[in-house]
Amino acid sequence: MTETGAPTDTEREAGREAIRDTRPDEPAATGIACAGMDLADDAAHWLPARRDHTRSRVLVSLHGEVLGYLEFALAPHEVTAALVRQEATRTFAPRIATHLRLEGRRASPGADQVIAPAGPLCPRRWTGGPLPSLTIAVCTRDRADILESCLRHVMATPDPEVEILVIDNAPSDERTADLVTSLQAIDPRLRYHREDRPGLSSARNAALAHASGEVLAFTDDDVSVDSGWASALQQAAATGAGCVTGLVATASVDSPAEAYFDARSPSWSARCEPETFDLAQNRRAGALYPFSAGIFGTGANMAVRTRLVQELGGFDEALGAGTRTRGGEDLDMFVRILLAGERIVYEPSALVWHHHRADDAALLRQLRGYGSGLTAYLTGTLLSPGSRAALLRAIGPGLWRMRQIDRTTRERMSAGIAPPPGVRRAELAGALRGPWDYLRARRRARASRPADA
Repeated sequence: MTETGAPTDTEREAGREAIRDTRPDEPAATGIACAGMDLADDAAHWLPARRDHTRSRVLVSLHGEVLGYLEFALAPHEVTAALVRQEATRTFAPRIATHLRLEGRRASPGADQVIAPAGPLCPRRWTGGPLPSLTIAVCTRDRADILESCLRHVMATPDPEVEILVIDNAPSDERTADLVTSLQAIDPRLRYHREDRPGLSSARNAALAHASGEVLAFTDDDVSVDSGWASALQQAAATGAGCVTGLVATASVDSPAEAYFDARSPSWSARCEPETFDLAQNRRAGALYPFSAGIFGTGANMAVRTRLVQELGGFDEALGAGTRTRGGEDLDMFVRILLAGERIVYEPSALVWHHHRADDAALLRQLRGYGSGLTAYLTGTLLSPGSRAALLRAIGPGLWRMRQIDRTTRERMSAGIAPPPGVRRAELAGALRGPWDYLRARRRARASRPADA
């Protein structure tokens, strides 16, 4: 590196080779260290990395606006801020130029230039008046060991008016309650509620019942939210969206199971430009729309208009983790919001980092849940007369799409990394059980519903 901080010619060439990574004679390594870097900062912010990580992935942003990913065939300590800036100014030149022009700045910064902090005309600065009030809900069960890290990231949200609600779902001990009590001494915005009816939908509905915010944001206990996550959700919700989802970036890839999960979820982990979905001018083509609900995002990073979802009857308590169906409650809600005539906005700057399933057994359980949750939610939709005809037309294309998911996932995985055995069978087995599990779970949910519900 030169004295001015610019990369040398050798570093530039090494960076280009790392970005291309087209050397077939070198065996691929599983480990990928992940980081985020804003071009207005002088360093990347790495998530915890292992010593054996030989590849690196950096999510690049500018003044909080997500631009995209860069990948390097280099260990994280070899990926300098100067190298990231050099490749970012080349790869994302059009978006950087547009952003800076809107700020009234020079549209083509040098590769060695740290961009100045956001100015008053920055497109990420909100100028639309008061933002809607926000409640953040973290639904959890018996995972206090990982919950603390999640909550500390949520507590870094700077807005003093944000409400942080922890829903402790059918706990087997008091560890989560004790953890929240200890953290309340640090941050009085934290609130605790115990929901004894098991299931993620029951926990989400408890959050709906206790939230004071006009917008209710959900995240999972195995993610780390970005410091600008909450404000990005609020700004998108302030445009009138019924639901906002965001980018769920991979925190690290340390095993074949994590590599498979990372390659499988591009709809909510790789898209870096905002999108809007509805049933009018923002409708997607094809018979699967809007039932291919995974394109809208995921419940690990989702915000809804509190009153809207209350009026829709809340989340279907026959769906979700902790029930026989194991998932699908977020997909079901996305579709119901669209069918109600509302919009879903995908805003990648509402960023969280997800820690994937680290071992094969956990991955297979997750995939069985995905399969079961998908067909369970579709069964519930099929039982609704208003959407039955459209869904029936989507069955053929949907079956074809399910067959493609595993193939495209394998294609996206790095060469030399084999997916864990049984992934296709696990998801198919879950999908076959989903309708039956949904019917049984719905009967149980109705029997356990409080009399005044």
